[in-house]
Amino acid sequence: MKKVSYIVVFVLCSYLPFKAAAWGVLGHRIVGQIAETYLSAKAKKGVKSVLGYEDLAMAANWGDFIKSDSNFNYLSSWHYVNLSAGLDQNQVFNYLGTETTPNVYNKIPEMIKVLKNKASTVSQKQLAMRMLVHLVGDLHQPMHTARKDDRGGNDVFVTWFGQKSNLHRIWDSDLIDFQQLSYTEYANAINHASAVELYNWQHTSLKQDVYESYLLCNQIYAKTPANARLSYRYNFEFVAPLNQQLLKAGVRLAKILNDIYA
Repeated sequence: MKKVSYIVVFVLCSYLPFKAAAWGVLGHRIVGQIAETYLSAKAKKGVKSVLGYEDLAMAANWGDFIKSDSNFNYLSSWHYVNLSAGLDQNQVFNYLGTETTPNVYNKIPEMIKVLKNKASTVSQKQLAMRMLVHLVGDLHQPMHTARKDDRGGNDVFVTWFGQKSNLHRIWDSDLIDFQQLSYTEYANAINHASAVELYNWQHTSLKQDVYESYLLCNQIYAKTPANARLSYRYNFEFVAPLNQQLLKAGVRLAKILNDIYA
């Protein structure tokens, strides 16, 4: 009887939906590692004054790890912003300017203000730094600008090389893990932006950054229907935009930190 119960539990668990977090551990560390390479001397000093010997790559996942502590449940909506299908740039910009629910777009400036404020306590600055690093990564994960009705793709079930997954998890971790690289190897492999790319990525507005992710999100939805069987072809088609989003996130995070401590 006990053996049967274990089997039933296993079967039920295998069909439970995945609960995903933006980029996953590896993706967030890649973003932090890339950002480290673009920090000014002043920014490096400023980051160290807040985090000590914890570098950006190690700080990057605090925003997800802290979900295990119910005292931080108020952070849950900070990681994403829900956007409906079929919006043009003006509609996205208008929505971002009027939405008051805490989200990835309106919380990034708040974290910047905390870090700039000389009256902020050490603990306030540590939370702000860790969340800033995390949220800039989240902003560039395209499924964090996705639809509310399917929970950012968490309810779009697919298979990845024959294993059950969902659209959100594909972009959080499955695609990144498939490359079989450590976060330092991955960062080194993709950190080759041209001077023109660096300039362009560092001179966008936060609204434009959200809109870029949203446009990629729309492409992902269009090419990833429910129950799709994803494998080598999907990796071939999307690994380049995946890498570009990770690289953009690192470059832009460094720009924000450089500006804070300029």
